[in-house]
Amino acid sequence: MRMSKLFSRTLREAPSGAESRGYELLLRAGFINQLGAGIFSQLPLGYRSIKKIEEIIRQEMDRIGGQEILMPVVNPAEIWKETGRYYSIDKELSRFKDRVGRDMVLAMTHEEAVTDLARQQIDSYKRLPNMVYHLQTKWRDDPRPRAGLIRVREFTMKDSYTFDKDWDGLEKQYAAHYDAYFRIFKRCGLPVIAVGSDTGMMGGKIAHEYMYLSPIGEDSIIICPDCGITTNKQVAEFKKDYYPEEILESEIVETPGTATIAELAAFLSIPTRKTAKAVFMMGTFTDENGEEEERLITAVIRGDLDVEEAKLQNAAGANRLRPAQDEEIRKTGMEPGYGSPIGSNCMVIVDDSAAKSNNLVAGANKAGLHTLHTNFGRDYTGKTADIASASEGDTCPNCDASLTISKGIEVGNIFQLGTKYSESLNCTFQDEDGTRKPVVMGSYGIGIGRLLACLAEEYCDDSGLKLPLAVAPYQVHIVSLVKNNEIPEKIYNELSDTGIDVLFDDRKDSAGVKFNDADLIGIPVRIVIGNRTLKQDAVEVKLRSGGEAEQVPISDLGQKISDILSEMRKLESL
Repeated sequence: MRMSKLFSRTLREAPSGAESRGYELLLRAGFINQLGAGIFSQLPLGYRSIKKIEEIIRQEMDRIGGQEILMPVVNPAEIWKETGRYYSIDKELSRFKDRVGRDMVLAMTHEEAVTDLARQQIDSYKRLPNMVYHLQTKWRDDPRPRAGLIRVREFTMKDSYTFDKDWDGLEKQYAAHYDAYFRIFKRCGLPVIAVGSDTGMMGGKIAHEYMYLSPIGEDSIIICPDCGITTNKQVAEFKKDYYPEEILESEIVETPGTATIAELAAFLSIPTRKTAKAVFMMGTFTDENGEEEERLITAVIRGDLDVEEAKLQNAAGANRLRPAQDEEIRKTGMEPGYGSPIGSNCMVIVDDSAAKSNNLVAGANKAGLHTLHTNFGRDYTGKTADIASASEGDTCPNCDASLTISKGIEVGNIFQLGTKYSESLNCTFQDEDGTRKPVVMGSYGIGIGRLLACLAEEYCDDSGLKLPLAVAPYQVHIVSLVKNNEIPEKIYNELSDTGIDVLFDDRKDSAGVKFNDADLIGIPVRIVIGNRTLKQDAVEVKLRSGGEAEQVPISDLGQKISDILSEMRKLESL
């Protein structure tokens, strides 16, 4: 490709609103262009990198037995209603009607579509196990798109789906994906860790996320430096201390101006662990008619801990949560700032820290009053669950080491769906004994654009991008500094004819502009053709990753570039 013909152009300054270094460089280097909030065009350079990432993914999916298909972006709403997700997913799922009034959705994921497909194709155990995958556009109307391709509304995903007759089969295909994902990210050059995660709206039994650790990440990853356990904060467990003691009689006391746990503990001169904190949330649930309704949830946790909303949502079985307003709390007989489930009538979820510790101080449901010596089971009841949020310094549940916390960006996920979707959509097969059973499913995703965005964060410096050879849009960048392009044209054609991807800067711009753009775009190998070296029938070869420029005779250039690329591939595969 000649840069004089390149559709995109580089920018000296990034547009306002570029929240991260990688995003800024992708904009400035002409890889992407923003059309709207969370909506981007892939320009020629960016799209070439995307296609290379997709090819790596295709190779690894084919390697574990995948068959590529393509499912529609637009889905009839009926299949989403069958699984219930048409009702349980909020505004992130875009709904519309077609010209004859039928309900339709823009797919944010394809579990419904692929299960509908499977129930038409799989009728016998003889057709199991099986696996399909596709690379397709998704639409998720995210309320907070940010950091370029990190968090968008329209995006491309690789989705693969496995079908098995039992859980043992699913375990094997899940393990195959687990390893394949590490190969994909390694081949792309992105360092990742796998962490246990919440199944979220996907449902199912077990899930892992592949995280690129980065300070711009929105996910918090709990890590044990000793035993190596890594878990998303949403589901992270930690070792808790409990404080059982002889149960005392309850007593209501005046506690003016103590609407927070800190104020209460200071007023009574007690540690926060001696209090019971009430957190009020409104949960959205789907009733038996498919209609949504909201109910108040009271979460009770010991005062020295905090509630993890994802855990609470799962424990309650809610579609989603939001903080309850004061009037919603008061409707159930509880008082904001002084509330507790004692004497109330609502859903109560109690963390085991509060359930297994005695004589805690809780709200008396009247302003300025608290109840001393409250105890779970005697004074209030509810469902017990781990709803506590892990923090830096908490104790590892496996080895007693202190946990650390890091920020991460999710670039891939794998789910053991089980029979959640096959049962909802009646996707069954006839087993060897003649009985019909639901197909056991798995779902596995990789965000293509987000992967490129993370690579841009990982491989850059003050001058620009430095993408690995495997995903760089071109392998070699020819920078011509001579007026007569006859020799540069010859070199460009000869390298291109050998199958090397070459970007040729044949523009009439100054040397400074060309070098700045070369650094910004960051092609792995650079060939500089100048008058001084041409007098010696040579050119300069320099690697974007660093090191000194090397003068190479033109007669040896083809072999030299081939050797450099071969060595790069070898190093990237280690």
